[in-house]
Amino acid sequence: MKTYKALCAAVALSAGLALQAQENQLVVQTKKMGAEIQPTMYGLFFEDINYAADGGLYAELVKNRSFEFPQHFMGWNTFGLVELKDDGPFERNPHYVRLSYSGHGHKHTGLDNTGFFGIGVRQGEEYRFSVWARVPQGGEAAKLRVELVDTKSMGERQAIASQRLTVDGKEWKKYQLVLKPTATNPKATLRIFLEGKQTVDLEHVSLFPTDTWKGHENGLRKDLMQLLADLKPGVFRFPGGCIVEGTDLETRYNWKNTVGPVENRPLNENRWQYTFTHRFFPDYFQSYGLGFYEYFLLSEEIGAEPLPVLNCGLACQYQNNNPEAHVALCDLDSYIQDALDLIEFANGATDTKWGKLRADMGHPEPFHLKVIGIGNEQWGPEYPVRLEPFIKAIRQAHPDIKVVGSSGPNSEGEQFDYLWPEMKRLKADLVDEHFYRPEKWFLAQGARYDNYDRKGPKVFAGEYACHGKGKKWNHFHAALLEAAFMTGLERNADIVHMATYAPLFAHVEGWQWRPDLIWYDNMNSVRTVSYYVQQLYAHYKGTNVLNLTMDKRPVTGAEGQNGLFASAVCDKNTGEYIVKVANTSDKPQKLNITFAGMKKKESLASARCIKLQTPYLDKDNTVEQPNLITPQETTLHVAGQALSTELEPYTFAVYILKK
Repeated sequence: MKTYKALCAAVALSAGLALQAQENQLVVQTKKMGAEIQPTMYGLFFEDINYAADGGLYAELVKNRSFEFPQHFMGWNTFGLVELKDDGPFERNPHYVRLSYSGHGHKHTGLDNTGFFGIGVRQGEEYRFSVWARVPQGGEAAKLRVELVDTKSMGERQAIASQRLTVDGKEWKKYQLVLKPTATNPKATLRIFLEGKQTVDLEHVSLFPTDTWKGHENGLRKDLMQLLADLKPGVFRFPGGCIVEGTDLETRYNWKNTVGPVENRPLNENRWQYTFTHRFFPDYFQSYGLGFYEYFLLSEEIGAEPLPVLNCGLACQYQNNNPEAHVALCDLDSYIQDALDLIEFANGATDTKWGKLRADMGHPEPFHLKVIGIGNEQWGPEYPVRLEPFIKAIRQAHPDIKVVGSSGPNSEGEQFDYLWPEMKRLKADLVDEHFYRPEKWFLAQGARYDNYDRKGPKVFAGEYACHGKGKKWNHFHAALLEAAFMTGLERNADIVHMATYAPLFAHVEGWQWRPDLIWYDNMNSVRTVSYYVQQLYAHYKGTNVLNLTMDKRPVTGAEGQNGLFASAVCDKNTGEYIVKVANTSDKPQKLNITFAGMKKKESLASARCIKLQTPYLDKDNTVEQPNLITPQETTLHVAGQALSTELEPYTFAVYILKK
């Protein structure tokens, strides 16, 4: 019996030792720093989808402010005697309205504007109303009453703000006043009454909060901009992907239409208004109020490199199989000139045509553009044959500007395999890869870039997000797998120079595509878990890659690695080692992180850990519950040259250690 008990004890001890031996041994080599991590490594991709510009980041609260929608009063309700005219003061926005006396003192004339899913206003804050107006026949001044109203109010008055405006000239002139609501309302209406009998013409009716980002008059929504700045992005790509192509070339994004006086920027159809009939928004257009000048300024103000993307002469190939829908090679010169002119607009001296326009708009200093994208998700031989003359022209005129090409719409496959060699042949500086893929794909891609050709173009992971199989919405598990995948981006920072999650923004009432990084309504905004993943990588990107292995292999979620993905960097500026680990398994994992190469007398002095975890794998933060899942920071005990810890199931952790 004693022998049996001794045997059992020995087996138990052996099992315990074996259990200890199963601890995941991660080794970080500190003696030799690896590849430099580019300042552009983690950034932002902006596209006007999901009401990201008008109704979102662009702070204008009036929809169809210049009456240029094909249905000219879309967004407006008229009452009394209101006429539409088309000989206005702005050549590319010729329409305006004429308000006239109805003939009876109690039959009021005027307009209501419902904004974007309502007009969100806050009690006590100021809103700048502006309008271009005139008294067409001259004579007496015209009187207007401008109000913000609660149309569902049960009180004595609908108006929550009211001011009078006098229009006193026969010539077109800009008039302004400030409205200060007495109540908060997420779905207010702008109302304009004609008072008296004098006729008045109105054009470019506008309403902005005075408290925009950096106080710009043609400004951006402050809370959304703050979320972008808080990410500390290294690059800002604009104006989008598919909208660059357009459903047809007539509706492609044309940057030259988005600069100059905002009143004279023409309306453009947004291809996302009708792409998905199950999420159909016939009132979704681009006012171009948020244009290339504003994009460059935005990039500068959040410290990100600007990355504009231009049309290469191809409309959306998904929607245009007919070769005649695209620009013939012999007619490509104007598109190439657009690219050269854009570089001049961004960087040119103030005595050049486009540099002068930039200066006239308020920015005489150059924007220091360094990289430009040509084409979005194009494929087939029709793309490289058009890209080549762009590259030649840009290299000849601006040899210091880098050019981004594309590997098509897929992360692998026939077109991907065709386009990468073509991009190498053309000597593109970077290749834009896109991957919206399910969980299985992300779990299998930890080593994606380990064997890429180091002599060819660099990689721009330009659009990516985990689209859960049957769960195409924001949820924690998808964000966790994105974090796991990004360890491979970081480990291969010598070849991957840029990465941007997509899409960036979505209005909770106006989305066409999900998941998205930031959600909002008219009053509030929320960081998703994917946002926090991007933020943690950007804040703790370090300066150089460090080699990290387990059993002498990179930690890529491969067989035998217990669902772990990991990468390591050092930060020469702070003297920190930073290790990122994602546990994608359903079991806790013991970690022993050893920092090899430190001198014998050196030891780790302090450690802290930032974790993203939740038992609600299918949940995410929402406008109603903005803080359901947020990063949590703790301090850790550390001794010697190693950190021993345990990482919970389905958890992403960032360990920050100092010598």
